[in-house]
Amino acid sequence: MTRLLHVGAAQLGPIQQSDDRASVVIRLIELLRQAKAAKCELVVFPELALTTFFPRWFVDDIATTDHWYETEMPSAVTLPLFLEAKRLEIGFCLGYAELTPQGERFNTQILVERDGSVVAKYRKVHIPGHETNEPDRPFQHAERYYFTPSAEGFGVWKAFGGRMGMMICNDRRWPESYRVMGLQGVEMILCGYNTPMHYVPDPTQDVLQGFHNALVMQSGAYQNGTFVVGVAKGGVEEGVLGLCDSSIIAPSGEILAKTVTTGDELVSAVCDLDWCKQYKETLFDFDKYRRPEVYGRITAQRGAILD
Repeated sequence: MTRLLHVGAAQLGPIQQSDDRASVVIRLIELLRQAKAAKCELVVFPELALTTFFPRWFVDDIATTDHWYETEMPSAVTLPLFLEAKRLEIGFCLGYAELTPQGERFNTQILVERDGSVVAKYRKVHIPGHETNEPDRPFQHAERYYFTPSAEGFGVWKAFGGRMGMMICNDRRWPESYRVMGLQGVEMILCGYNTPMHYVPDPTQDVLQGFHNALVMQSGAYQNGTFVVGVAKGGVEEGVLGLCDSSIIAPSGEILAKTVTTGDELVSAVCDLDWCKQYKETLFDFDKYRRPEVYGRITAQRGAILD
């Protein structure tokens, strides 16, 4: 038996501060239509796919930035995307900034099935960057000022004939993200990202951005027997060069498809979700080989040493 899911990674080129949401939604719909022509069933869009990456600017009054956030999903401006996806019978995953009725600010992804129903919402756990103004930087990375780290954790949901998970950008660098979903039997992880090529705290890492991006997603896929779909918003946005390299990765850790441009681009792959079993039931049979009782002892020993 095979469970085939045709997935599209819908990379976005830059979104400038002057680009309004309506124009971005038109771009997203165009990528959806390309996906339909390629016979995709699920399309993954990037992190903060509706706006420029606004945490690169620091403001004293965060309330002046409310216009970057979505207070409902779908909204009037994003509804055409939902309607077109339903018409085309294509599901999608979309990243955006969320402002809740309680005033909480999250970096969020939503997963929508082919019939237009909302499967789940995920809020970013590992928030990078800084919380205060650092005026000597060439650009800010003030995500910790603009977003609250979610305490909701990593869920896995039955959808698209398999077990789907989500993470956002910096989450992909942490093995816990994959493992928590791996322990829930995840078969495909959807990840949007916005990653600057220049890492201000340690510029020696700049030349390794593409390598590290591939390294963490390929190893996470392999060590947990899951597909990973990583999708960028990249190119030169407001003078800042962002990593592209959107890719679809197999449970073997192999890259099945990868973008080659720095603009709007769709790549796709037919993913057999049963491929995950070849790793979940052999090398990475968690029930058989994993040793949580040993990990707990090691953690306790380490705590004693640190004390």
